[in-house]
Amino acid sequence: MSDRPDHVYLPVADWRRTIRHLLIHLGRHKARLAAVVVAMAASGAFGLVTPRLLGSIVDVVATGGDASEVLVRAGLMALAAVACAVCAGIGIAAAATVFEAVLADLREEMLETVLRLPVARVEAAGSGDVLSRATDDVDKVSEAIGKALPALLMAQAGVVVTVIGLAAIDWRFLLVAVVTAPLYVLTARMYIRQAPAVYAAERTAAADRAHHVLGPVQGLPTVRAFDLGGPLSSRIDTYSWAVVRRSMQAVVLQNRLAGRLNLGEFIGMTVILLVGFALVGDGAITVGATTAAMLFFLALFDPIGQVMYVLDDLQSGAAALGRIVGVLDIPRDATESDDRRHQDDGTGLVADGVHFGYSADHQILHNVSVAVRPGEHVALVGMSGAGKSTLATILAGIHPAGRGSVTLGGTPVLDIPDADRARRVALLTQEVHVFSGTLRDDLMLARPDADTERLWGALETVGAADWVRSLDAGLDTVVGEHGHQVDAMVAQQLALARIELLDPDVVIVDEATADAGSVGAGVLEDSAAAVLAGRSALIIAHRLSQAAVADRIIHLEGGRVVESGPHAQLVASGGRYSDIWRAWTNGRGDV
Repeated sequence: MSDRPDHVYLPVADWRRTIRHLLIHLGRHKARLAAVVVAMAASGAFGLVTPRLLGSIVDVVATGGDASEVLVRAGLMALAAVACAVCAGIGIAAAATVFEAVLADLREEMLETVLRLPVARVEAAGSGDVLSRATDDVDKVSEAIGKALPALLMAQAGVVVTVIGLAAIDWRFLLVAVVTAPLYVLTARMYIRQAPAVYAAERTAAADRAHHVLGPVQGLPTVRAFDLGGPLSSRIDTYSWAVVRRSMQAVVLQNRLAGRLNLGEFIGMTVILLVGFALVGDGAITVGATTAAMLFFLALFDPIGQVMYVLDDLQSGAAALGRIVGVLDIPRDATESDDRRHQDDGTGLVADGVHFGYSADHQILHNVSVAVRPGEHVALVGMSGAGKSTLATILAGIHPAGRGSVTLGGTPVLDIPDADRARRVALLTQEVHVFSGTLRDDLMLARPDADTERLWGALETVGAADWVRSLDAGLDTVVGEHGHQVDAMVAQQLALARIELLDPDVVIVDEATADAGSVGAGVLEDSAAAVLAGRSALIIAHRLSQAAVADRIIHLEGGRVVESGPHAQLVASGGRYSDIWRAWTNGRGDV
């Protein structure tokens, strides 16, 4: 089995674009960043006080100095330690506010971009790819921001002030930097060269696993009905082991990093001892100064080690950030057209010679032509698998036609800006969602400027007003996953109320009564009829009672239009629709 599923991932930004995007966001917080730099530098400077005073204590003891001198130095060391901690705390807190604000901006931008993407593009990428970017990748970036970036800032400040401190003791101690710096540079280059690919592969493997875990969860009834648990578990195992392999590659890389850091520590300490031995022998410095230099180096090694070790988190976070920025970098013309205003020639919604298939070797629709004229109600009937729902998504502009054209008022549907298209042609399916929050917020998603009177008017239209009045908090009742539970019929009524508020020119209703019982179906048919009154509508009829009252019926079989005309004409013709109608009226079954 291939390591990757057969779908087209959303793009991933390269490191240059990722850094550029991050710098743009950081540039909005220049004052806070300056405070971070000052606080970190001050923390590093105060951190050098302790090793320098320890060195002087060695000299005091060696020369037989007074105990009071040691106590004074000890007190200064304590004050310096407190000042170092305070400055570090201020710097970390300021850094957290900056980077968490940046992360929040990135998360909001990504969500906004994903919501603008065509549904077909999201489906091609796979739900796992989108979900992992919005969850796992955001978590990785958050972890890098909370853990790695503060350590990196403190380490950089520590390195600078420590090098200055070594030079202040004796410039020859800078030999340690000359000897060890190339090793650290080569180590960092090795890590940076290899780590991005390793961590990007790890994030992609995690996205693949999420995709194959999410699918069975979403289709759990089908999995149980056909006893697919075994094969699907084996597939999940395959992709889970792919994540393990990628994670182990990252661990091996980190161990190589640790070995080189330990080598750098050994070389640096050796150089300090040799230089100190020579300088003390010449009388250029004291043993205490050499002790301070060794402590400085140990203080220097610690931030350098932190920089190297947080590269692990930084690289993982950078790989995740690249996946987030990749979504943000999707050209706007791929998600929404320009804001041109198109003339409406009054032809309504027209599909002409549409062919479509989800793959080249599996065509769903074959030369389908459908017209929904202004104010006309057209019913689309056909057995399951005939292509009704697929045609609905193409007419709504969710999927582009493979061949043929779809126009609304003479304008190609895909040329209409997304926001404008949603106001002109709306698709209502049986899979509706009640958003978490108050009922008022749920309804106002369709029209944010709607006042209370208009909300109640929409609820009256769909027959849900009495139900809402029965709730303790009325429109302010919290619904959704953690609120008042809404049954399938009411959920459809709320979706119809949102359609009423949206007030589109054309409504495509895809089996909106399919999940309701016989009583509920009648209620929903009345609700839908009230909303569709005066509007153009294409109704995918789950019950032929819906088709019978339509102005015209289109009968699909095998992705082709086989009959078209008013109900009475089709029944009288004695064709396939007539047979279906007779069977339905005798058994009162569903199509």
